[in-house]
Amino acid sequence: MKTKLSSLGNIQTGVFAKPTSKGEIVYLQAKHFDENGKLISQLFPDLKADSIKDRHLLHPGDILFSAKGTKNFAAVFQSENEAAVASTAFFVIRLHESIFDKLIPEYLAWFINHPTSQKILKGKARGSSMASISKVVLGDLEIVIPEIQKQKTILKIAGLKGEEDKLVKQISTLKEKYIQQQLINSIL
Repeated sequence: MKTKLSSLGNIQTGVFAKPTSKGEIVYLQAKHFDENGKLISQLFPDLKADSIKDRHLLHPGDILFSAKGTKNFAAVFQSENEAAVASTAFFVIRLHESIFDKLIPEYLAWFINHPTSQKILKGKARGSSMASISKVVLGDLEIVIPEIQKQKTILKIAGLKGEEDKLVKQISTLKEKYIQQQLINSIL
């Protein structure tokens, strides 16, 4: 099945807020993620709860899409995180309940992050100083939705590929350290 992203759920913008040193809600910003949508920093509640409307609170399975700048990625909000809202750097995609038995949120994030999808989205980005992908462009992205089992298989393979990449990087780092140590040992 192939369908536009906009027909799968609601797409809304994140909220503009000023973080404080202490709060009850996490304010997710693009700086908290790497280019693959993985959290790279520990999160601390930095917004006051009374300044946030309930409709902006993230739900498990919501997909965050970083639409501004060169670091465009999709990430799935995880339920074990504390209460959180997304900043205006993100669009929040909340799938319709009727689609949950047909589409895994992690698969949708993977599909959006796929180089083919990224090329389409970046090709339609606008802005001279900071490129931005509009809500309409994101909503018009055509999503291929295979059966659930195939989605799970794709996610498993993508996860294994990620693990392989991590191990290859570790091996390369260790190899470089070893070579440098052997070189220094040869002159001492």
